[in-house]
Amino acid sequence: MTHREALEVLAAQRGDRVVLTTMGSVAIWPALSDSPLDFSYIPSSMGQGVSLGLGLALATGRRVVAVSGDGSLLMNLGCLVTVANNPAPLTVLLIDNGLYEVTGGQDVAGAGRTDFGSLARAAGIARVYDFADTDAWRRGAAQVFNGAGPAFVWLKVAVEHGKKTPSAPRPMAEQIRRLQSALAG
Repeated sequence: MTHREALEVLAAQRGDRVVLTTMGSVAIWPALSDSPLDFSYIPSSMGQGVSLGLGLALATGRRVVAVSGDGSLLMNLGCLVTVANNPAPLTVLLIDNGLYEVTGGQDVAGAGRTDFGSLARAAGIARVYDFADTDAWRRGAAQVFNGAGPAFVWLKVAVEHGKKTPSAPRPMAEQIRRLQSALAG
């Protein structure tokens, strides 16, 4: 499956969830959704998107999807233990392409060998899913999003070299105001 196909399934299934995108997903998501509940975390500190998503879920009680790349998750594996120990309506959606896509396409350490599903389970997350093709992800998405959080979804996507660092679709201050307004209303 491509990165875009993975996010298309999310767009079709997201409902009223806050969707927090980071890194490479920021370049794709605005073409699929322009909801006030979308938040593009750029500039981001690699690996902090899941923690921000957990904070949003805990603070608001809203269902949140935090979309992270494999390289970003490796920068902060401890977030999985934090998620497991602070139950919240959070779904971590891991986009695994084996690359640090937006920093020049370098291989992620352990690419193709790291079992992210086992890491999530070992951290204590009970609901862990693994999809490598679009049809399986499409069929399984309803189960992922209908269950109680937290959940971890490992999506294996095709490598795409030559991508540029994305820009957020709106300035950060505007995104924050839109999200605050949507959460308050």
